[in-house]
Amino acid sequence: MFHILVVDDDKNTRRLIRAVLEEARYTVSTASDGLEALAVLDREFVDLVILDVMMPNMDGYEFTRLLRETDNEIPILMVSAKQLPADRHEGFLAGTDDYIAKPIDEQEMLLRVKALLRRARIASERRIEIGGVTLDYDRLTVTRGEETQELPQKEFLLLYKLLSSPGKIFTRIQLMDEIWGADSSTGWETVTVHIGRLRKRFEGWDEFEIVSVRGLGYKAEKKI
Repeated sequence: MFHILVVDDDKNTRRLIRAVLEEARYTVSTASDGLEALAVLDREFVDLVILDVMMPNMDGYEFTRLLRETDNEIPILMVSAKQLPADRHEGFLAGTDDYIAKPIDEQEMLLRVKALLRRARIASERRIEIGGVTLDYDRLTVTRGEETQELPQKEFLLLYKLLSSPGKIFTRIQLMDEIWGADSSTGWETVTVHIGRLRKRFEGWDEFEIVSVRGLGYKAEKKI
């Protein structure tokens, strides 16, 4: 089940959006401003953010810019009563993926959410298939033939991230920020340790390989 974070300083709007999303069978967390939303992202894995623009403490533009500056590519649907082209332009320049005006059309919002998740290449069944290997996001399992391995959460998320974008290089800091959280007290060496565990776990599997890129980080390569 996809996990969506709703960020809006108006509690009635949060309740409405949450109800609509939960009716569509999404898992929903909420936050009242950008600072609270960052805290949620630090402790929970979120697939998409629905974000109000005008909020206290940290508004939607600042929140979006901060995520993009740290190379966090989570899909963002910005929501605002401000409907002028200049307002939309500012949202897209900040790094939002889509923009919808208030008052919200519930069906349009759901369609945009679905499109953003699809564009983010997160399959509706939340699986990655590489030849005879299947990664199941909801079960944290990797299956090949009759062999199934259930991975610890961080190991699975690390492998899933790399294999979601084969060939793309991720720095250790990028991986730390996205999987352990930007404010985690754990050092980047943890990424190296988890990569070592994954390599040992899947030693001899010909379908994929985790490659070290000297001075940069890691990437996954499909071998079939």
